[in-house]
Amino acid sequence: MLNYIWAFMILIGVVYGAFTGKMAEVTSAALDSAGDAVSLCITMIGVMALWVGLMEIAQKSGLIAKLTRGIQPFISFLFPRIPKGHPAREYIATNLIANVLGLGWACTPAGLKAMEELAKLEAERGTPGYEQADGGERRRMLSRQQEEYGSRKSGAEKNDAWAEPGGPQSAGKKGKRERVASNEMCTFLILNISSLQLIPVNMIAYRSQYGSVNPAGIIAPAIVATFISTLTAVVYCKGKDRRRRV
Repeated sequence: MLNYIWAFMILIGVVYGAFTGKMAEVTSAALDSAGDAVSLCITMIGVMALWVGLMEIAQKSGLIAKLTRGIQPFISFLFPRIPKGHPAREYIATNLIANVLGLGWACTPAGLKAMEELAKLEAERGTPGYEQADGGERRRMLSRQQEEYGSRKSGAEKNDAWAEPGGPQSAGKKGKRERVASNEMCTFLILNISSLQLIPVNMIAYRSQYGSVNPAGIIAPAIVATFISTLTAVVYCKGKDRRRRV
């Protein structure tokens, strides 16, 4: 969608320049913007290299491990169904720490690994769409599902449920069903988007690149804004999780 929006804006600019006789200005602006983009990329590469290097030093020194242990109660509060010691918890903690430090690019690998581990957790739970078993394992999975259906239903109702299109029997016939994001995945994504930032490194770099008198002046407003967004995200996720369990 963004590609279409940008293409439409560029097309409007070119058409407007052609009709108003300002194609020379449009061409000059395009070339200047291309140069600015290259310069900004070089600046951001340097900033990213600096902070990723600091993160590596912090990890080697054990600081990240201490911070990870420190926020485990918060992770347990938000993700009560993730077992203690599960790899997803460590990746989630690393992602949150990088986000708090304003390292949006550095937190991406940890975020992707966290999602992978959460998907594996859903496969271990036997969630349809994530279960990759076949053969004997598939039959055992269907047997477990039949027992679950049997515990909730009885008699003809149980047989109807077992044969219904969305029931376990159809899951066995159709094989792998469509994946649906788990509660943990949705909570992690929302928290990642709204994450609290103490040092908005990227914004400071952008402001410095474009000649801001006080590039760090964004820190206080960013802390307030991201604190409110994170608090809203936590309340929303816990509320939805409670409603789903009820």
